[in-house]
Amino acid sequence: MRAVCFDEFSARPVLRDVPEPLPSPRGVVVRVEATGLCRSDVHGWLGHDDGISLPHVPGHELVGTIAAVGGDVRRFSVGERVTTPFVCACGRCPECVSGNGQVCRDQTQPGFTHWGSFADLVALHDADTNLVAVRDSLDAGAAALLGCRFATSYRGLVHQARLAAGETLLVVGCGGVGLSAVMIGVALGARVIGVDIDGNALARATRFGAVGAVHSAGLSRAAVLDAVRDAAPSGVDVSVDALGREETAAVGILSLRPRGRHVQVGLFPADPVIPMGAVIGKELAVLGSHGMPAHDYPGLLDLVAADRLRPQDLIERRIALDDVPDALVAMADDTSTGGVTVVDLGV
Repeated sequence: MRAVCFDEFSARPVLRDVPEPLPSPRGVVVRVEATGLCRSDVHGWLGHDDGISLPHVPGHELVGTIAAVGGDVRRFSVGERVTTPFVCACGRCPECVSGNGQVCRDQTQPGFTHWGSFADLVALHDADTNLVAVRDSLDAGAAALLGCRFATSYRGLVHQARLAAGETLLVVGCGGVGLSAVMIGVALGARVIGVDIDGNALARATRFGAVGAVHSAGLSRAAVLDAVRDAAPSGVDVSVDALGREETAAVGILSLRPRGRHVQVGLFPADPVIPMGAVIGKELAVLGSHGMPAHDYPGLLDLVAADRLRPQDLIERRIALDDVPDALVAMADDTSTGGVTVVDLGV
């Protein structure tokens, strides 16, 4: 099969032929229809994830059709169209038994712990626990994006922060994850404000329903907070840091009203200093969000089925598998065209 591979971290990936994967006893092999290009793939390629072994095939947001099934799989069969969370749970550890497979202690992650979806075929483990059936009419790009950025944002807002209609949501960092949070917040009936240094990103946030936009380029923290207060004088109910920087997390936390909830989705390059004085004095909640287990997908899929949430509207570019090396390098160099990119394998 064709796959985008790299033999050294930071060395240019190449498209080449590699052996097809075989399903593990509890796993399946999926013929990839579409897969998202995410900044997490870039971090893996640059060597920021110590779980990756070389040579490696990245890619973790996907949709496709089951091509082969392991002997112990009971709930799925060849020919079904599926997606999967990027955190695949074992289904047996205490976290999984309690319903929290997104923090499974024995988790696998396609594109990180094993070869991923920048390929014709990808192996997925513990299929009965992790696969999510996808209707045939759903756009392939939309279905692929449900595996990572939309699932992470949905769980953070719905299951962690309990965002309610009529509340004010602040999204700091309006890249792919942040814009998915904007779209989900709007779909849930929240009043959404976006913050970003990029005017184009803020224009996208406004297009997707944000009622406020703070262009933070060149502004001090105090000036950004003043701009947020202009849009939400009493403070926001929920904030999301979708970027993962000490400054963006601080803006999210310090923008909250008393008893507000902050959701941390963006990953930090190093542990940050958090404004704990505000957390204590205003009794704020600081919540992490790391993916979403497969059994929690129905609520997200219901929003999509009702056309209240349209992940496909986030896609700005669709490329072929042989375009992935250039796109990965451009994203790492911050010379990409912006917006969300989906790899269409033409299945």
